[in-house]
Formats: sequence, C-alpha cells, structure tokens
Amino acid sequence: MRLFLLRHGQTHANVSGALDTAHPGLELTDLGRQQAQAAARELDGAGIDAIAVSTLTRTSQTARPLADASGLTPTVHDGLREISAGAFEMCSDEVSVHGFLSTIGAWLDGDLDREMPGGETGTAFLRRYDEAIAEVCAGTPAAALVVSHGAAIRTWVTHRATGEHPPVHEGLHNTGCVTLDGNPEDGWVIVSWRREPIGGARLDDLTAPDPTGDEL
Repeated sequence: MRLFLLRHGQTHANVSGALDTAHPGLELTDLGRQQAQAAARELDGAGIDAIAVSTLTRTSQTARPLADASGLTPTVHDGLREISAGAFEMCSDEVSVHGFLSTIGAWLDGDLDREMPGGETGTAFLRRYDEAIAEVCAGTPAAALVVSHGAAIRTWVTHRATGEHPPVHEGLHNTGCVTLDGNPEDGWVIVSWRREPIGGARLDDLTAPDPTGDEL
C-alpha cells in the first residue's frame, strides 16, 4: 500500500516557537488553514481511501479539507500524536528547545533508550507509533493519509523505512509530506520526502521559529 505521512499545517505554537505537544494543542493559523486547503488539492486524485489523524486538534483541522472533499471520515489514533516534550512542554527558550531536539537527535542516531526529561524513551515512542500505523493499515486501504507531527514522522520514518538516501536529520515543514510504499509486516520504502508545503513553496513561512520543522 501507499502511505502519505503529512505534517499538520502551521499552528500558533509554530509561530511563537513553543514546544506544544500535549492534548489538545493549539489550533492552525490562517496560513495553516491555507496550507491544509492546498494540501487537499495536491492530494486529490492520489487514490486515498483512508485518513487517520492524531488526538491533537491541529491534525484534524489539517485533514478536514480532504475529508470533506472525499467524503472520508478520519479515524483518530492516540499513537500518532507528537513526541511528548515532557518537562519542556510549552517552553520556547533556547535551553528547553535544545533539550527537546537533542534528545530526538540522539534517537535518530540510534540511542533509543534515552529518555525525554519528563517524557518517553525513543523505544516507547516507536512502539506506540508502530501500533497506530498497524491500526491504520488493518483496513487494507490502497492508499492512506496519516496527518501527524514533525518530530514524530521524522523519527518513525528514520527507524522504520529504507531508501537510497535515508533522511535522518532532514527537515519537514508544515504540510511537508513523506510518501512510503510497503506494509507493517514487510517494511516500508521511502518514495519521496517533500520538506516544503506540498501545496507550494509560497505557503512556507521561513520567519516562524517552528523548532520541530528544521534539521535536527
């Protein structure tokens, strides 16, 4: 099957640089809603027959334009939520952002036993994300759209997908999209990694701090 992993549209936390990972999370900005509409137009005709979102508000808002156009009802999976910032939740100072990103960077480099202060280990994150992806694939869709989060998508793909050029520390901006082919049993292969908004580079806000969007 084909799996589209779409990062949500821009939120108010992305603009302020805050580490917003807890439920329900901040909503999309006006630009984020434009990004969602543009992503829906870009994905129209991709044969998507299932949509999945996390429990955080911003993913449902991002999926809504495509869901409305296709008549599909998104399923909600807690395991697709962002990596918990733990003790750094809603912080935007340099020390906190570095603590969050350096922990995820360690996971990307293979240190999955390292624990986010006040949060989860890389191993625990991969386990709950694996379970959510397996639930999405259980209905055997030909193509599924998963609207999730920057750090979560990048960490999971790095450890669960192969490709000629493994992404590792590659960035993923708001409504950037990673496309995979495969299944949970046999594994996944990276088809494409589009770091900019899939609706067009004009929708990219390079002035926003967005700590989970750039290279790690």
